[in-house]
Amino acid sequence: MHEMSVVTSLLSIVREEMEKHDVHRLLLVRVRYGALSNIVPEALSFAFEALTAGTDFEGAVLETEEVPITLKCSQCGHTFPAVKGEHFFAPCPACGERYGHSMETGRELYVQHIEAE
Repeated sequence: MHEMSVVTSLLSIVREEMEKHDVHRLLLVRVRYGALSNIVPEALSFAFEALTAGTDFEGAVLETEEVPITLKCSQCGHTFPAVKGEHFFAPCPACGERYGHSMETGRELYVQHIEAE
C-alpha cells in the first residue's frame, strides 16, 4: 500500500504550509489525484486516519477528488476525455486520429486546498 508514503509526503507539505502561514490546527485537506496515479481513495483515507491519529492533525478531514484522463489530439489539437484503459488508442472525436495523443490530465497528485486555523 503506497498510500502510506503518499500521505506521509502530503502531511509534510501540509505542515510546511501551515508553518508558513502561522496556523496550528488542521481542519481539512483536499487532494486531487489523476485516474492513472494508482491511488485507491479508501486506502488513502485509511492511511490519513492512521497517520494523523494521536497527532496535532487528528480530527482533520481528508477530501479526495479524481481527475479524469484527458487527451490532446496529435493531429488537430482537440482536447477530449478518454476512458481509463482505452487511452492509448482512443480515436479523436474531432478528426478520428487514433495515435500519438498527449495526456493532458490523469497522472497528477497534489494538495489542492488546506483549511486550518
